[in-house]
Amino acid sequence: MRFSIVSLLLPQAAAFAPAATRNAAGSSLRSTKSDEFVVAVLGDLHIDPRKMEDYGSGRSHFLPIFDEAKSDGKGVAVVSLGDLGESKNCDHNPESDSELFAGTTQCHEMAAEFLSSFNDVPYDVVGGNHDLEGLDEFETDKENLEMYLKTHKKETPQFCREVADKTLLVGMGSTLFRDAVYTSHEVTIDQAQIDWFENLVQTHPAEEGWKIFVFTHAPPNGSGLRVLQENHVVNGCCWLNHSNEKQCKKFIELVREHRCIKAWFSGHFHLGQDYQDSITFPTIDPKDGPYPNRGSCVFAQTSVMRAGTSRDGRQQSRLIRGNKDGFEICTVDHQKDGKVRLDASITFKGDTNEVGVYAHEDEAYEHDKYFKVYQPCAGDKLHPPDDGFKRYNADGNINPFDIEMDTVAWWYLSCGRVLGMLNGNLIEYDSSTLAPLGLVVGADELVGKKIGVINSGLDADTCSMLFDEEEGMEGADCAALAGDLREQAVVLLDSSGLVTVVQPNEDGSYWRKIVRNKMVRMKEVRRVKAAKMWAAELMELEDENDANVVSSWGPYMTTSGTAKKTAVPGLTAPSAL
Repeated sequence: MRFSIVSLLLPQAAAFAPAATRNAAGSSLRSTKSDEFVVAVLGDLHIDPRKMEDYGSGRSHFLPIFDEAKSDGKGVAVVSLGDLGESKNCDHNPESDSELFAGTTQCHEMAAEFLSSFNDVPYDVVGGNHDLEGLDEFETDKENLEMYLKTHKKETPQFCREVADKTLLVGMGSTLFRDAVYTSHEVTIDQAQIDWFENLVQTHPAEEGWKIFVFTHAPPNGSGLRVLQENHVVNGCCWLNHSNEKQCKKFIELVREHRCIKAWFSGHFHLGQDYQDSITFPTIDPKDGPYPNRGSCVFAQTSVMRAGTSRDGRQQSRLIRGNKDGFEICTVDHQKDGKVRLDASITFKGDTNEVGVYAHEDEAYEHDKYFKVYQPCAGDKLHPPDDGFKRYNADGNINPFDIEMDTVAWWYLSCGRVLGMLNGNLIEYDSSTLAPLGLVVGADELVGKKIGVINSGLDADTCSMLFDEEEGMEGADCAALAGDLREQAVVLLDSSGLVTVVQPNEDGSYWRKIVRNKMVRMKEVRRVKAAKMWAAELMELEDENDANVVSSWGPYMTTSGTAKKTAVPGLTAPSAL
């Protein structure tokens, strides 16, 4: 059967009436005179048509807030941070027991009906990493995106709404899934939106009184928000445009340059709002640590509404209450009958600065420390680097040191890259923000070994001696190859004396872009399944799972300039160790 929001919600939610006004144009501005506003920020909805009760109660928690705000003449709006549907089969399509609900037409129609039902309060939405996942219904991202935009009455993936006098709500959405270069769950803002956003902040400067509140599914690199190592860090999908180094840095660069950007709200992590680092401020008291370099922008993580979609059990949304003097960030707790809790108060200090104050201590439980990801601190003129910082010795090396699960260490490479240890893993961090980028060497390979950094720069004579007989390197300009004499090698040493060199990627980065596009992985799984069925039939096996099938991947296995072998040591050929 086809599900409808009206038929599924509990009676207290009543039938949803569509909103009277919508912001259809991606860059239009709605005129308003009041400087006061109230905005509901909804995190990852992940609507499951079989489990609608929490959406009805969540909506009921906001209605009296909006009714009061409208009666006072305040600007009002609802903003959804995307990931509108559950990425599972939800018994929604009688013709398929495997189709995912997320990204389908039915999913977006239900989401639009729900978001339009807040008693004539207009809504805007940004695309998340699951919103173009209608793989069975649409062949391409373009077709899926067109349906998404049409259903939500959007002309573009981005939006801009003037919710109060010179106060803009601005959002940008992900536009890739099938065509993602790496993991399909990276939130990718296309270049056209980035250009649009840059022009918007340039033409609405803080000096003229403009205040911009930004909404994206994932946060930008440099936000300082709590992230998940076991999911988003190792898979390379923490930050906006995570795998594109230039674009990934662009957002925080714009925040630092344009002080009209006052706040940035995101979801994606499915974490609650009880941690203090679910909100980060642009400035802090020097006695508490180094200057965070986040412009004039507060960053805020947003939780989820429905039970079963949270990683830490919370069911919470954000509420913004603001005026010309500043704004408050609150939690609407859906597990406590919609209780509103003040989390932070932000006061504008002129047009280009703001000061934030937390309203309560960290309310997270002890087990929630699991979600905390260590981030290096480089210090500043008033503060030294943290205790994990590794310094080079007189020879320009970092002496090998033991790696255990609780080892905390980090260091700069001469090329500017930053590496460090986290829960037994070698992680690369962004050189500017020191935010985690991705996994370099896993704990399974590293714990129990030593790691160090040595010089590997070569002068011309040494280079010639080493490479004259190296196949594929004849006649190479070795002096040029030697380059900076501070060229370095990251090395691992095990108890048997085996040394492993951790080679960087071709672009100079170290973190491994291991997870590929979901479409590619689905095809790989089908190939393996077909091979198992073929092998079982050929060898007359009762169970296809008894077939011994492995896969081989490229592209690089050797330093040789001539490809002679394709075997994978230890997998398709004897181990080299």
